[in-house]
Amino acid sequence: MKESGRKQGAASPCAACKLLRRRCGQDCVFAPYFPADEPQKFANVHKVFGASNVNKMLQELPVHQRGDAVSSIVYEANARVRDPVYGCVGAISSLQQQIDTLQTQLALAQAEVVHLRVRQTASFSHHGFGPASPSNSGSPSYRLMGAQAKPIFDMDMLVDQGCLGESMWSC
Repeated sequence: MKESGRKQGAASPCAACKLLRRRCGQDCVFAPYFPADEPQKFANVHKVFGASNVNKMLQELPVHQRGDAVSSIVYEANARVRDPVYGCVGAISSLQQQIDTLQTQLALAQAEVVHLRVRQTASFSHHGFGPASPSNSGSPSYRLMGAQAKPIFDMDMLVDQGCLGESMWSC
């Protein structure tokens, strides 16, 4: 068990006992998890859950599970301080919305790439680069360097009428 809440020899109260203004004994359930140098950690937990409730939760758990429980309690308390109504669920919901938005943007970008490839393929066949074309003979560099009226890569950008003047990522 770690003794981060106290100094060797003289007993220094942990953050919980300091906030609660009580003596921090050797058997203090808070001391290993709420060191004196991290007072805000316990302050948020105390504000959201209350010291008595946290004490009961920790007493009911085996010692080897308390560290993980305290991490979860601290995370939820900090989330509740930021968002008192939704807490962690609000953060998860926000992240899920960001994922949905990014997946939609990725699908639009992939569709645009497919559209541009189709246009490029159509442009190749339109400029005489199809399989039956007589100019298809010779080296690839000859075909690319030959004199042509239009460039080989005739890529017109697809512009959505609702997104004029904006980037494709903000559509």
